[in-house]
Amino acid sequence: MGNSVYKVIEIVGTSESSWEDATAAAVKTASKTLRDLRVAEVVKQDVTINEDGSVDQYRTRLSVSFKYQED
Repeated sequence: MGNSVYKVIEIVGTSESSWEDATAAAVKTASKTLRDLRVAEVVKQDVTINEDGSVDQYRTRLSVSFKYQED
């Protein structure tokens, strides 16, 4: 097993129903263009709030790592 190099980026997923759905949406979307995803770590969770005081959207910020591809 050789040495490996990973890149870490931050992404944000949103959902109208839950933080779990926001997380799943972010990972699913990222996996369409980033290959060899390894780890997703929740960095921050927050919500946006409507004028009536109800939750509008759940937002999850993730730190995602993926392995650099060797030629």
